[in-house]
Amino acid sequence: MLSNRTDPPPPDNATADDGIPKVVPPLPTANPHARDLPASTAFGWLRAGWRDLRADPGPSLAYGAGVFALSVAVVWLMLRLGLDYALFPALAGFMVIGPLIANGLYEKSRRLELGQRTGLAGMVFMWPRSGHQALFMGVLLLGLFLLWMRAAVLIYALFFGINPFPGMEEIVPMLLLTPTGWALLLVGGSVGALFAAFAFAISVFGVPMLLQEKTDALSALGISMAMVWNNLAVMLTWGTIVFALFVFCVATAFAGLIVVFPVLGHATWHAYRAIRADDRQGGEAERMFIRPA
Repeated sequence: MLSNRTDPPPPDNATADDGIPKVVPPLPTANPHARDLPASTAFGWLRAGWRDLRADPGPSLAYGAGVFALSVAVVWLMLRLGLDYALFPALAGFMVIGPLIANGLYEKSRRLELGQRTGLAGMVFMWPRSGHQALFMGVLLLGLFLLWMRAAVLIYALFFGINPFPGMEEIVPMLLLTPTGWALLLVGGSVGALFAAFAFAISVFGVPMLLQEKTDALSALGISMAMVWNNLAVMLTWGTIVFALFVFCVATAFAGLIVVFPVLGHATWHAYRAIRADDRQGGEAERMFIRPA
């Protein structure tokens, strides 16, 4: 005789009771941008940059000498045109566009990694795999640099009013020996640090990425920020090293750029390769915005 009784479902039935599937948490996935590198790894990048400089010093030192000559020429031109009021912001803004200027050094390190050599011409006239997207990244960084320059002028006007710039001989005592100058240094330094941190985050890996990979500038910008954020300890250490060496270059009237700039450029390539390894390059699936033509 058939029975109408229905046996209860087993305990592990996903549609028990009301027949609605149970909601289970997703399986954990590995962070594609985290490398779990100790902070001391940044000093290893610096040593690797020094090795790349020594491997073929001529082109790198010539590149650094060019950056030194350009820096001196810009400072001289600003003083000659009476733009001395913008000199300090321009020096700070160098941190914004520095990764863009170092593109040729990334190219030399990339070729050394492949067992190839390159001369100064190959470093200066190289063409990134992303093509015109690298130019778009340059426009973004230059726009950020101009925005910082305007912000610095406005901050100065807020504290000292719309008055003629007193000159380099008087501005230093005003900044260091007066309460208004201290307040200006505090506010201006804080705002400048935000600009520098943002520029560092979007460009430290974004510019090398456009050289190595075929992607768009906005995706490179976003991925660079993700790589910095997910490797914060080592990147804070690297940023501190870069800032300290830049201060050293300014203290030597930019002469230190002849050696320091190439070393930092080569080292930045090794930082990019350490965090953006071959198995982390997502290609089409990782592009966030557009595809380059």
